[in-house]
Amino acid sequence: MNDTQTQRCGFVAVVGAPNAGKSTLVNAAVGSKVSIVTHKVQTTRARVRGIAVHGETQIVFVDTPGIFAPRRRLDRAMVAAAWTEAQDADAVMLLIDAQRGITPDVEAIVGKLAAARPKHLFLVLNKIDLVPREKLLDLAARANAALEFDRTFMISASGGDGVQTILDTLTEILPEGPWLFDPEQLSDMPNRLLAAEITREQVFLQLHQELPYAMTVETEAWEDREDGSVKIDQTIYVQRDGQKSIVLGKGGSRIKAIGAAARKELETLLECPVHLFLFVKVRDNWLDDPERYRDWGLDFNA
Repeated sequence: MNDTQTQRCGFVAVVGAPNAGKSTLVNAAVGSKVSIVTHKVQTTRARVRGIAVHGETQIVFVDTPGIFAPRRRLDRAMVAAAWTEAQDADAVMLLIDAQRGITPDVEAIVGKLAAARPKHLFLVLNKIDLVPREKLLDLAARANAALEFDRTFMISASGGDGVQTILDTLTEILPEGPWLFDPEQLSDMPNRLLAAEITREQVFLQLHQELPYAMTVETEAWEDREDGSVKIDQTIYVQRDGQKSIVLGKGGSRIKAIGAAARKELETLLECPVHLFLFVKVRDNWLDDPERYRDWGLDFNA
């Protein structure tokens, strides 16, 4: 590595409406899974930082919760966290799902970004492989007419197309300075929280519309064993007894499948054997528990 004078390091906030593909983009940029991805809106709750090294530049991507009109306490806290990250970042990328275009949620985000005016602001149109070129050009023109962007990127985050161009551009505009994280570090999320997120992803993926959004997973115990494996105890919290039976499945079949898929994902991430034990409990007030918000880095009183 060259001397620190040539190094660059900075924070890039990725904002957008729910399900625009923010987590998919961050994972593609980092080259590893640091944020969970499902088709259910508002999957990202906690602030997730994914760390990419591109040449002599360390790029810290901040995957924010989707920005929308909040109704519940958790919604308000997530939206407030997203705007805080955008205000503090060296650069902001507005990600728009090219299939959906400029929705009311996107219009509201554009309005707030116009008022905040970040130092560097980029437009990223995602899922371009699913949209005709004429529609993409029209969408880019309308977005740039509404707000002045430094540059427009057209990408397919799920396939990684266009991501390298984003990285190349960020290396040119982020501030000079020493790296803030170890070169091998991919995220600043503690393993206990990341493991809980991986299991929560599998619950969403396997239960689809059967289980409401109000479900959470907590890592209750973590044991690094002498043989190099890890024993993890987690609890899936739901709000009602009926939801508990949905997670368990007939004869415990559903929770076994969730555990098997989560364990496989965790073994890939942690690069060691994982012994995962899942439990399901009813806790009807978890959405109003300040401790949960602290774990996610959210403001309970937002």
